[in-house]
Amino acid sequence: MKKQIVILGATGTVGSKISEILLNEGHHVTLIARHTEKLEKYRALGAEIISGDITDVQTITAAFANADSAFVILPDNVTAENTRAYQRQVTGILIEAIKKSGIKYIVNMSSLGSHMHEGNGIMGGTGEQEVRLNQLEGVNVLHIRSAYFMENFLRTIGMVKNMGINGTAADGDHSIPMVATRDVAKIATGHLANLDFSGKSVQAVMGPRDYTYREFTSIVGKAIGKDDLQYVQVPVEQVKQIFLGNGFSEDFTDNLLEMGTAIKTGFMNYQKRDESTTTPTTAEDFVNEVYLPIYIN
Repeated sequence: MKKQIVILGATGTVGSKISEILLNEGHHVTLIARHTEKLEKYRALGAEIISGDITDVQTITAAFANADSAFVILPDNVTAENTRAYQRQVTGILIEAIKKSGIKYIVNMSSLGSHMHEGNGIMGGTGEQEVRLNQLEGVNVLHIRSAYFMENFLRTIGMVKNMGINGTAADGDHSIPMVATRDVAKIATGHLANLDFSGKSVQAVMGPRDYTYREFTSIVGKAIGKDDLQYVQVPVEQVKQIFLGNGFSEDFTDNLLEMGTAIKTGFMNYQKRDESTTTPTTAEDFVNEVYLPIYIN
């Protein structure tokens, strides 16, 4: 039976893939985004496209009112002067819309490490959102705790091309779960369409295994013909100045950097890996099928 499903963050790396899968399966999908021009390709597939900000409670409430399920996400605001205050505002709006609309099934995009509420940067907000959504009565909420996105390595392609190295502020030798967003989207899509969850629950999505940044960089190097490609841990202050120069607020930058530098504490390694949390796309698959075509172009 086809479902009425609302997707917030439909222009994102996960939301866009969820949208495409659901539309191809014939579901009635409503996409809400601030910049809808990126969603026009889905209109031909039958999507209803609504222009709206995550803080527009009336628009979100109206969309939820006719839906069987919804995918919600806590978006980044790179210019927020107080990141946690912004995150709390968004969570409050989502909760208000859920209550007013009467929607009964919510798939919440969260992250590994969201069991903590401090010391994990941006993830402190996703952890708080989980707790607040869990207070909803009569609403089934599934939290997708995703591993580190392999797609994040696409952001440093310029460094690889121009400097001959790969690097971030994170420790290069601490292994963490890494996942391709197509695997996250596939799991989220199944829950949104099947409504196969009840109460409040967590689904960890952890990729095929754990990788270090150095190991992933080596896999990239082999694929692009640079077997000696090195991972370099860039000093935090140097990375901070780059973000600030790109218009990020200092508070958001500090939260972002804390999330990266704190991985060596093990906060991303909390969830148990088993058959239900392991997904198929390996780093080699991702690099060859996603990274390499973008690198070449």
